[in-house]
Amino acid sequence: LPLESCSIQGGDVLTFLSVESLGDKRCARCQLRAYRDSPEVLIPLSYHGEFYECVNDYNYSLQEIISSPRLHTRRFQFLQKKSTNPAKGPLLLSPIQQVQAIMHLRKNIVKFPSNLEVDVLDVTEQSQDVSFITPLSLEEVLSKPNEEFPTVYEILEGPENGTYFKCQWMSALKNGQHLVLHGHQNCNMVLASSIMGKKGKQHFLISESYGGRLRRRPREFTNVYDLFTASSRTSGLKVNVTKHCESLEDDVPSLSVGETLEVLFSIQKQLNCDGEQQIMDVLVCNRALDEDDEDDEENQEQSEQIFLPMYLEGNFVEKLTDNKKYSLVDICKHFVLPMDVKVAVRDSKLEKDPLGGFSALHLEEVTVEPVVLASFPDRPDVCFELPTRWMSMSVSLTNYPLPWLEQQPPEMHRESVYEMTDDFYYEFRKRTTLDMPGPPRPPKRKKSTQRMQDKPSSTSTATQKSKAVPNPPSMSTLPPQLDRLTISPETLSGVQENPDMTPPVLPRKPGSQTVQKTHANEYVQSPKKDRKKCKNNKPPTKGMATLSDSDHDYEDIDMTVKNVQDSILHY
Repeated sequence: LPLESCSIQGGDVLTFLSVESLGDKRCARCQLRAYRDSPEVLIPLSYHGEFYECVNDYNYSLQEIISSPRLHTRRFQFLQKKSTNPAKGPLLLSPIQQVQAIMHLRKNIVKFPSNLEVDVLDVTEQSQDVSFITPLSLEEVLSKPNEEFPTVYEILEGPENGTYFKCQWMSALKNGQHLVLHGHQNCNMVLASSIMGKKGKQHFLISESYGGRLRRRPREFTNVYDLFTASSRTSGLKVNVTKHCESLEDDVPSLSVGETLEVLFSIQKQLNCDGEQQIMDVLVCNRALDEDDEDDEENQEQSEQIFLPMYLEGNFVEKLTDNKKYSLVDICKHFVLPMDVKVAVRDSKLEKDPLGGFSALHLEEVTVEPVVLASFPDRPDVCFELPTRWMSMSVSLTNYPLPWLEQQPPEMHRESVYEMTDDFYYEFRKRTTLDMPGPPRPPKRKKSTQRMQDKPSSTSTATQKSKAVPNPPSMSTLPPQLDRLTISPETLSGVQENPDMTPPVLPRKPGSQTVQKTHANEYVQSPKKDRKKCKNNKPPTKGMATLSDSDHDYEDIDMTVKNVQDSILHY
């Protein structure tokens, strides 16, 4: 292209900068990249030539391409090193827009992509009386200012995770049900669990507005590590030993029932474990001495300091001297959870306080829950809280009036105890529990080798037993019939000539043909059924033995002894 100042050759690279007007002409300001100083030239738009887009080394992200209208007309290619897309040729990227709309008698929002071929007709003037429903989630209700409440809402979709709650009002939250929403706030709630009983372990979410009075209960611990965890939250922890604990180490003291321990602090100490010195974490405690163990000296100490390893197991019960009644707010303010309590005075504002029937409640953790205050139109004064994090439902604003006289709202009574299911408890623990390290394991002990050396193996014992030959019995222990047996000379000569030959098998002597009759057992009463049969049948003939069940109570002893003697003679 011939220009006034220079000429552009074929293959020169131009960078388009802007469009400028030079008098009556419109020119494109471009920069020549092939030259040293990269001069700028003005090319009139009326010039004709063959231009093509050169390959750019700059890498663009998909977001940059979509956000820039200038890049919509350019062609791109995937980087083979970073992408697994099989397309190797140039690609023309064009974004697809999405239109969100609300249809009549439809609850959900309908989404139309821009590449959908559909005919649309404007019917705004003909549909002035049609009211479109705007579905709102509980999170969207939380974003509304409190000045817009109270209002009446309609449930479009009931709670999806209704298995989390065991409340009476939960079954009434169905599609089409109206609710009076009074507002929203962040409420402090305490997760509590009951002790395992006939109904199993029950879980509750207790609101800070609970009006009952609580009394502390002693906690129970099953190992020293639990004592260390509780002492880190409660200073001056004292416990009583409720089970004997015998120690296997010389440096670790044994604990007896009734001893009182005061937890001080934890350190690392070198203890003797199975003859070896090992460094481990121990809990330093003060053990109170009994009066019998004390000396009469005035300067004798009332306690001794002991070191308990963290892995040591035992049964401990917290020693409490406080018998006051606290509210739930005071307990969360002055004490550190977890702790055990008992309801001393029930909440009079509740129709039925479910916490009053438990012997003890375990307060585990305090959580802040965003809630929506709601009530039913037939009972607008009974208000309950909907935790938005644990309940997913869709509502819509209605034009229904409030169920009370204007400027005369009823006095609100809020429910403060909500029974939850096991699924909620496990899901709550998944979200809130941190990866805490477990209690330390006891050190490995050496296996004693002395017992293994003294005790022979089972294989060698079995081999020795198989090789052992029993001693022959003495002649004095044999019966009188057997001590007179002799071997004939013919048999003895045959055995000496052929020592491997087995002795011939002698035939058994035939038994005597005489049958000895046994007398009937006169001391056993015959069954009644046999008596009835005997009456109907003819009496037995003389000379034949009368057979009955009592005849089988005895065996022929003479024949048994004779058969045994024949067997001994044969072998």
